[in-house]
Amino acid sequence: MSELLDAYEAYLKTEKKASGNTVSSYLRDVRQFEAEMQMQDTTLLQVTAKQVDHYVRVLTGRGKSAATVTRSLASLKSFYNYLVQRGLMDQNPAKGVAPAKVERKLPQILTGKEVELFLEQPQCTDLKGYRDRAMLELLYATGIRVSELISLDLDDLNLPGSVLRCTSKGRERIIPLYQTAVRALHKYVMEVRPQLVEEADEPALFVNMSGERMSRQGFWKLIKFYQEKAGIEKEITPHTLRHSFAAHLLENGADLRSIQEMLGHADISSTQIYSRLLNQRIKDVYQRAHPRA
Repeated sequence: MSELLDAYEAYLKTEKKASGNTVSSYLRDVRQFEAEMQMQDTTLLQVTAKQVDHYVRVLTGRGKSAATVTRSLASLKSFYNYLVQRGLMDQNPAKGVAPAKVERKLPQILTGKEVELFLEQPQCTDLKGYRDRAMLELLYATGIRVSELISLDLDDLNLPGSVLRCTSKGRERIIPLYQTAVRALHKYVMEVRPQLVEEADEPALFVNMSGERMSRQGFWKLIKFYQEKAGIEKEITPHTLRHSFAAHLLENGADLRSIQEMLGHADISSTQIYSRLLNQRIKDVYQRAHPRA
């Protein structure tokens, strides 16, 4: 079945334009399912709805979280949709299987003061400090994903126009930049980056201290370092600044459609979680402040 999975991988990358993380996640889930089916002397093309349903219950019985079980089922549905489209199966055996209900947790966000404290941590006294300040300012200014941040090239940045071009999953979006971010980026691009890059034709906007494109792992370490330095107890991830960006825009009057566009959400339902977050915060304030609450 390796050829089948190879073809499916190519389909995800070329036709669906899925991210690297999505592709690896889907393939991992399908391979784990295939291993279970092999123990039942069943190939992927022989699977029935009853077997998929049983597999879902087996995962739950092994203590897998509802989110993990739901993701695994979604991976199988995607895989079998592909097989049906290619005429390799008559119907999708995972289609009628109900996923475990997942209560979507509200995202962790920082307060305005916590964001200011966090962004102030990189000290602009050396090349690394200037680079890190520019990266964090850009992340909070635009709300882009860390995968998008490290994929940025120098020509994606338009400093005179105060905008950033971000391309992800085959879609391009233009996001404004506030002036503090523009100034930090201008200093980095004009004075710092030329001293870091090894090759003059290096396209990456952000590079590590060896002059190569910044990695996801490198940026993760950077985030954790400045969280500890700031003494902020909340768990901060690269996504925390993305969530804070969206929540703070909504708090200050931005409409959901505009936030959806800037975040690059394909579906407005993904953006609506920030409305729930704002409503919950209002309720918390009410409970604390109302004399009869």
